[in-house]
Amino acid sequence: MQTDTALDILKNALLLERRGRAFYGKVAEQTARPAVREFFTLMAEEEDKHIQVLSEQFRAYREKGVFAAADHSHRASPDFASAVLTERVKGEIAAADFEAAAIAAALSMERGAVRAYAERAEAATDPEEKSLYRWLADWEAEHLEFLAKVDRELIEEAWNDSHFWPL
Repeated sequence: MQTDTALDILKNALLLERRGRAFYGKVAEQTARPAVREFFTLMAEEEDKHIQVLSEQFRAYREKGVFAAADHSHRASPDFASAVLTERVKGEIAAADFEAAAIAAALSMERGAVRAYAERAEAATDPEEKSLYRWLADWEAEHLEFLAKVDRELIEEAWNDSHFWPL
């Protein structure tokens, strides 16, 4: 792989993560609901972890022309999803509110990240690069999974509240 291409891919990945962090941080800042603020703050912190890893890889590749060997076994803690998907969070988000719209937007961002990282992992020939992007794709897929769960529950709640179910 050419250095410029690898560096460009890393720069785009960093930009993707920074946009995610900015988005989650802004939603956390703007919501008046404490549990929802905590949820989006945790999401922003997750993006910070991705930024840190990508920044380290960017520096390594820029300085040495190779991806750094790294342990990509760590991801979100097993308790992360249960910590953020509390009944309190779900109870504070109404299906048609700003926060629910933010969940829908986040779903779109996370789908894009999963797709981009999975495609890069598939195309990579360097084992460290492949490992990095597969790890990121898997981590973003975890985010996507619990965001989708919240979204499904909000939709069902809206349907129930609106009596959309057949009698």
